[in-house]
Amino acid sequence: MALLERVSTLIRANLNDLVEKAEEPEKMIKQIILDMQNQLMQVKTQVAIAIADQHLLEKKLKENQEKITEWQKKAELAVGKKQDDLARAALERSLNYKQMAESFEQQVVDQKSQVQNLKSALNKLEAKLAEAESRSDLLIAQNRRARTLTKAADAGIKLNDKSAGAGFERMKHKVVRNEAVSKAKSEMAGEDSLDDRFAQMEKEDEVERLLQEIKSRNQASA
Repeated sequence: MALLERVSTLIRANLNDLVEKAEEPEKMIKQIILDMQNQLMQVKTQVAIAIADQHLLEKKLKENQEKITEWQKKAELAVGKKQDDLARAALERSLNYKQMAESFEQQVVDQKSQVQNLKSALNKLEAKLAEAESRSDLLIAQNRRARTLTKAADAGIKLNDKSAGAGFERMKHKVVRNEAVSKAKSEMAGEDSLDDRFAQMEKEDEVERLLQEIKSRNQASA
């Protein structure tokens, strides 16, 4: 039946694989548990119905077996009364009930097998549900940890990526070059300042020399 097929699928399901492949593991495990609970209720209902049907078939079997005995006794009574036609009719009725009893007997056997299958599925599903409920937190935690490790590994790969490394090196060289240019400009600025100072000193000396010449000329003419 379709119900047992669905239950069988749930029982065979590998919880680890389902959680690992799911885009949202927490929702997946909760959905699995919900599905199991729903199927469990259906199986319990089917088990109850199957057992009730088994009892009904067993009752019908017993009734037909009693009828066989009843009509056999009537046939014996008719024979005792030397009423063979009546005895034949009773025996024929007894055979009819025997055929019905054999049919019900086979149905009882089949129904018992069905009940056992349903009970087995019920027990397995209950065990699987208990496993899922007890391991749900663990599975979710494991999956979260795995995703964290994956992200960390991806970040490491990006840091070690050649293109990223090359870009970093280019930036490094650019910074070093800018520092060198700045330093050179500073040095050049320092050199310009020194030249200016010497030029100013020379200019002052010249001015002082010219002043002394003027003074000397004035003294000579006095």
